[in-house]
Amino acid sequence: MAAKPPAGDPVQDAPQVAAPQHAAAGLPAIAHTLRIAQQQMGTVRTARTLLKVNQKDGFDCPGCAWPEEDKRHTAEFCENGAKAVAEEATVRRVTPAFFAAHPVSDLTQRSGYWLGQQGRLTEPMFLDEGSDQYRPVTWEHAFDLVAAELKALDSPDEAVFYTSGRTSNEAAFLLQLLAREFGTNNLPDCSNMCHESSGSALTETIGIGKGSVSLEDLHQADLIIVAGQNPGTNHPRMLTALEKAKHAGARIISVNPLPEAGLERFKNPQTPQGMLKGTALTDLFLQIRLGGDQALFRLLNKLILETEGAVDELFVREHTHGYEEFATAARSADWAQTLAATGLERADIERALRMVLASKRVIVCWAMGLTQHKHSVPTIREVVNFLLLRGNIGRTGAGVCPVRGHSNVQGDRTMGIFERPSGAFLDALDKEFGITSPRHHGYDVVRAVQALRDGDAKVFFAMGGNFVAATPDTHVTEAAMRKARLTVHVSTKLNRSHVVTGTRALILPTLGRTDKDVQRSGKQFVTVEDSMSMVHASRGNLPPASPHLLSEPAIVARLARAVLGKESATPWEEFEADYATIRDRISRVVPGFEDFNARVAAPGGFTLPHGPRDERRFPTATGKANFTAAPVEHPELPAGRLLLQTLRSHDQYNTTIYGLDDRYRGIKDGRRVVLVNPQDAQELGLADGSYTDLVSEWKDGVERRAPGFRVVHYPTARGCAAAYYPETNVLVPLDATADTSNTPASKSVVVRLEQSPTN
Repeated sequence: MAAKPPAGDPVQDAPQVAAPQHAAAGLPAIAHTLRIAQQQMGTVRTARTLLKVNQKDGFDCPGCAWPEEDKRHTAEFCENGAKAVAEEATVRRVTPAFFAAHPVSDLTQRSGYWLGQQGRLTEPMFLDEGSDQYRPVTWEHAFDLVAAELKALDSPDEAVFYTSGRTSNEAAFLLQLLAREFGTNNLPDCSNMCHESSGSALTETIGIGKGSVSLEDLHQADLIIVAGQNPGTNHPRMLTALEKAKHAGARIISVNPLPEAGLERFKNPQTPQGMLKGTALTDLFLQIRLGGDQALFRLLNKLILETEGAVDELFVREHTHGYEEFATAARSADWAQTLAATGLERADIERALRMVLASKRVIVCWAMGLTQHKHSVPTIREVVNFLLLRGNIGRTGAGVCPVRGHSNVQGDRTMGIFERPSGAFLDALDKEFGITSPRHHGYDVVRAVQALRDGDAKVFFAMGGNFVAATPDTHVTEAAMRKARLTVHVSTKLNRSHVVTGTRALILPTLGRTDKDVQRSGKQFVTVEDSMSMVHASRGNLPPASPHLLSEPAIVARLARAVLGKESATPWEEFEADYATIRDRISRVVPGFEDFNARVAAPGGFTLPHGPRDERRFPTATGKANFTAAPVEHPELPAGRLLLQTLRSHDQYNTTIYGLDDRYRGIKDGRRVVLVNPQDAQELGLADGSYTDLVSEWKDGVERRAPGFRVVHYPTARGCAAAYYPETNVLVPLDATADTSNTPASKSVVVRLEQSPTN
């Protein structure tokens, strides 16, 4: 039997700390999965639901975007995927009675964990101007409210349409069509906060902002470098691919400021041997300082250039541009500067070089540890330089592998959710629908917050996500949201963004991935695109959480009819009735989706074309893969300060908090902890178990403080600290962003630690 939601917020002022673990998954993961699933769904519903996750006739996991092999296991999910499913398929419900009992002034005092634990939203809710209470509203009235506010704007660019990575291809395509037919490119998305740096770097260097490898490539690689990524928590099913690669003879280098259990040893719960002993994954751990990755790859490139016969000269000559300028810059790399920037030992870098030179096929995987620094884009360009030097793009078992964090964040971008769309995309969209899309660029996430803050944006519409909790500079973001005339959130569950509102606010409850979706033409399915450009169907199997829910495509279609009226020639009603008609239109607008309906009907779906991977064709401005030669950067750390990275615990997914433990790091019953190297802690006078305030330092002189964090002595890289977001987002200045991509620099925040009154 499922458990009731917590009545009150759990106390988090005394987290328990044990030694970090050195292996991931195994029996503890199974036990934890079953416990969470039982609490949220009950026994029968757990079996009915989990056995459909990531199956060809089932639904796509609402967690990460890691792909599936063609042959599926009976249990094709990981611990954190099961948590995501359990949270969505929960039997707990948030009804109008809940809102009657909890005014907004009460809800604003609750933690994100408590809000999320209350269950599924069941009816549209409206918060009127001056009111402290959400009340139920009809769908028709809700759409009329949004339409009236949008029509009253002085310019379409005063509206912001945000998209979460959970949104399906069909809903995303309709949302961007609505926004552009309305007249704006203000289409920020969660990618702006994570892999925008990857897209920016890859588009410039290889011509497409996506990874160039498949699962088979990982299985056939000689060497896999995992940089700035913790797959054991954030993409657990990736461990299976790494294990398979290891069994085939691959070696793995981990580059990270923290040792992570999942990269040390993987206890595969699918096999008895895996459960008992597991597989050691990492052959070489490079415990790099935060932000030192560009310096590391630049030095490796210098050493490759200095090694006779190491450069793939034929590939460089036939397929690349800019080699000479790059080589000149790389040859100037300095050992002393690199060791200072990285904190590494010379012997470890030399060992890494030997592993690289001994490997014909090399893949580099990365995530937020590379993408959320001021110099993230040149860092990823340097990774591309590293791969180009030895011909490791467009070769089996080799390539770039940015690992996306949310289940359809890549697909949403493919569908046109982008504030800076290409002219070719807009031309195709306009031709198909007979509209004139705006050509000027819109707001990304950071610029959207700035526009709301400055009064340049007045209506905020979010398709999923938890914008307030996900964005940086929490106090600035919340104040900006409160200046909006209307905030609208399409959601499955309650979160912080529903209680930090504009003058008026709407919560529009929607179907989840696990829910059956039946429209006028019959049962529907949606599609998603994974991290490796595979597109496949997702079909929910559970009765909807409430008869009052609408699907995401239906919400967009009905809103479009209310906003655009009879002047729109777009068949919005037809799109709501039959999603196949949406896919027909996608097939004529988005390259690679030709004959979309027929191809996605095949079990497992289809793979999108990728010029660099498929035929070493690079659709860049030069027509070739581009070497680049940016100056090497790394964060400067003043004396007595630490460089903080924000990260997830094992009991969370993005801003969704499943529990208060971080099992692999030895943390239990609390999230306000800061991980500090014992030597740094000793120099700063910070005893293990003491409490400190984290205070960030930025050039604007504004004090940003996160109070009351328990100090945990932990084997981080020297000079580096770590703490969980969203609690530490308050420390990240809104203007501290990556060059080019404008991604928040959440992995290199200069902080001082002051004794806390909590002590």
